[in-house]
Amino acid sequence: MSTSTNLVTSVGAFSAEAFALALESHKGLPSWWLERKEAAYKQFTSLAYPSATDESWRFSTRSGFKLDGFLATNSPATTAAKDIGLPGKPALTFVNNSLTESNPVDQALTQKGLVVSTLKQALKTHSEVLKAHFMAQDQRLGSAKFAALHTAFINDGAFIYVPKGMELKTPITIVHSASGANTAVFPHTLVITEENAQVSVIDYFVSDSTSAHFCCGANDLYAGHGSKLNYVGLQNWSTLDLCLQMNSTVVKRDARAQSLNLHLGGHQARHESLSQLQAPGAFSEMLALTIASGEREFDQRTLQIHQAPNTKSDLLYKNVLQDKARTIFSGLIVVDQDAQKTDAYQSNRNLMLSDSAEANSLPGLEIQANDVRCTHGATTSRVDPEELFYLQARCIPEAKAHELLVFGFFEEVLNRLEDDELHAALRTIIQSNFN
Repeated sequence: MSTSTNLVTSVGAFSAEAFALALESHKGLPSWWLERKEAAYKQFTSLAYPSATDESWRFSTRSGFKLDGFLATNSPATTAAKDIGLPGKPALTFVNNSLTESNPVDQALTQKGLVVSTLKQALKTHSEVLKAHFMAQDQRLGSAKFAALHTAFINDGAFIYVPKGMELKTPITIVHSASGANTAVFPHTLVITEENAQVSVIDYFVSDSTSAHFCCGANDLYAGHGSKLNYVGLQNWSTLDLCLQMNSTVVKRDARAQSLNLHLGGHQARHESLSQLQAPGAFSEMLALTIASGEREFDQRTLQIHQAPNTKSDLLYKNVLQDKARTIFSGLIVVDQDAQKTDAYQSNRNLMLSDSAEANSLPGLEIQANDVRCTHGATTSRVDPEELFYLQARCIPEAKAHELLVFGFFEEVLNRLEDDELHAALRTIIQSNFN
């Protein structure tokens, strides 16, 4: 294979010329930001694609993650924000990497220090905070090349800062949208909760269904001492899209972080979630629900790292598979040598609605401490024929009976949400997609 062909295969349309053009729109922003983007682009071009021997891509359709034909654009095709079926109005709406609409938060809260803004605005007002937290955690789950691409080409995103002691009762919703043929988007949300603060954040990802897009997103979640950070990622990209999401969570002393990722869209979707418990009393709850249908592939990689004593993590991922869909779950719990009294749990459960579907589960443990409680497991099963017969005997059609059983399967996860209104909204969204 020639060198020029190798170049096309490794960078696609994200050439040096395309990067230079993208960088032009960031002139005037802090020098560290520009330097970081330049370093990221060099890393992106130097890193190889995942190989057949790469364990972090085991069972994945690696050939699907090619970048040929996709190109980033900062020109939105539309500025209209649609009703997304979630509580309240979106605080920020991004279309094709650019802000198109914003709804101001309570002025009384902003006067007390709450910040809900774009990354570009935060680079001017909170540069040092952004420098310390933006993509600050190493990508350990296989997508370092794509993380570098994200950093190099990101145009804008959401920045949420909750000051010490502030408790927000209403979720903050961010919309990330892709529109237009072969568009590449790089959504990003950065959330920081200071000591004893509390916030709920919803990321909603959506695209038009007429053409394929490349969606390479990331977020940084930082839960400061004693804080409570709830995050919901609602992925509803088009079923034509190639999408990758990299989530990184840091949990400090006596803090609690809960993340629920709902996977509905994408033709090939990979989701990586890293949670680091860095101080005693930290708790991380990692939840996910997936509806896989057609011939689509959902690839989930997780890493729970316990770096301090007396920490706890709880992971529960549930998948429903139909038709010829495929899912991959690969999760690892790591307990450092000094992380005594760790309590960690990991479970992946798959409900098969078709004989042609395929579920792969690879749970794992890496324990260096000797006083811990760590459990992991995976199950794959069909719908119980007796349960189905019971419902059909009561004049419930087979399709509706399957739906009821699926919701019963999902409720264990949804019931962990404290917000009843959000619970109901997500249930409605799931139902519309299941149908």
